[in-house]
Amino acid sequence: MNDNDLQATAEPPGTTEPPPIGPGGDTRDVHDAGDEGYRKSLETRHVNMIAIGGAIGTGLFLGAGGRLASAGPSLFIAYAVCGFFVFLVVRALGELVLHRPSSGAHVSYAREFMGEKGAYVAGWMHFLNWATTGIVDITAIAVYIHYWDMFSAIPQWVLALIALSVVMVTNMISVRLFGELEFWFSVFKVTALVAFMFIGIALLVSGSDVGGHQSGPMLPLDHGGIFPAGAMAMLLVVQGVVFAYAGTELVGVAAGETKDPQRVVPKAVNSIIWRIVVFYVGSIVLLAMLLPWTAYSADESPFVTVLSKVGVPAAGDVMNLIVITAALSSLNSGLYSTGRILRSLGSAGSAPRFTTAMSRSQVPYGGILMTGAVCVLGVGLNAWMPKDAFEIVLNLSAIAILATWSLIMICHLLFVRRADQGLLTRPAFRLPGSPFTEIATLAFFAGVVVLMAMDDEGAGQLTVMAIPVIALALTLGWYAVRRRVTARG
Repeated sequence: MNDNDLQATAEPPGTTEPPPIGPGGDTRDVHDAGDEGYRKSLETRHVNMIAIGGAIGTGLFLGAGGRLASAGPSLFIAYAVCGFFVFLVVRALGELVLHRPSSGAHVSYAREFMGEKGAYVAGWMHFLNWATTGIVDITAIAVYIHYWDMFSAIPQWVLALIALSVVMVTNMISVRLFGELEFWFSVFKVTALVAFMFIGIALLVSGSDVGGHQSGPMLPLDHGGIFPAGAMAMLLVVQGVVFAYAGTELVGVAAGETKDPQRVVPKAVNSIIWRIVVFYVGSIVLLAMLLPWTAYSADESPFVTVLSKVGVPAAGDVMNLIVITAALSSLNSGLYSTGRILRSLGSAGSAPRFTTAMSRSQVPYGGILMTGAVCVLGVGLNAWMPKDAFEIVLNLSAIAILATWSLIMICHLLFVRRADQGLLTRPAFRLPGSPFTEIATLAFFAGVVVLMAMDDEGAGQLTVMAIPVIALALTLGWYAVRRRVTARG
């Protein structure tokens, strides 16, 4: 990878950009009507922190405990491999953003390179992902708040409704308020994680005893090695690890509302790789050297497990607050992105007309309200079956995020093909190794689906069984809107 791959540079004066190319190879206008009317209010620090916030969430703070208990120290390999492919997805999206910044992000690019059918599938899978993730988030927030006895008397559905209402109101006010909220959510998460890593490193350097075990690099080897449960155990947790990275693609949506995407996006995208290495891979390696893998469980954050073993006061309270913050951040980002994506769909006729509505502060409130309405169904789910609400919607989110990432890579493949034909010009900021990196990433995602089908103990098989149902719903939906789409085209 050379320097040109790592930063975007302006085209030389006098360079003539070829006309935009439509899905059929024609030179029609590919301007996205859904991009009109936005106020470029997001600053560099907002976009950078959105990139961080998308890469750090409950998948690390809470989910890593159960995965460590299943796969042992080999979990760091799963995080590293999955993180590498997720970085390739975001890198590909970053190149597409510099080709043409759009608040519709990958939906707008699917429209340009795959036609309206591609945009329809990309948009509604993105909506499915974040609408179901929103239900997961409000469920998680309510469950975590019940950790404190003072809130135990409040029904779970009431807490879920309060959380949804607060985040929806802030999202509806202005994009700048969204950016500020996400900025401080991310600052809090990163600060907490860095503080833990400093504590962990200090314990390792001093050779401290943690919970009756001598911490150090040899600890994993003394308890079964890197693969104590076998290589297959590590492979089976890959499906959960992939979803821990959901949200990294939001930097593409945010780029449509920043003043200088040519400068901001390359830095934000490239910073994701070191955050994956340090925060995800580094944290797992650190956890494995502080306590045996058998000391962790799915019922407790691994960070709480370590801190409680060394006697840090109120470790559970602090970590519970951090996990709530991570869930609020995810809900905040999901409402923001689906509002923009649905407006892009609505402008083309693939979504209800009210999703195109904009407020005086340039917020697409129609799409945000639609996502909020689905989340309200999640509030009902919390009232009806509070113990099962989390797992029910998590399966749908799993399929949707894989579909979203796959469509981004397919769009990039088609984009590169057009560039090779001389129909458009690639920016200096590029996905290295194309087209091999796109093909390898798509193959990896297909492998994850296979691993899901092999998981007969968890929810993997149920998730795979949902694919035909989702495909049928998309097909019926397309036949319902295709006349309106054709009329607007």
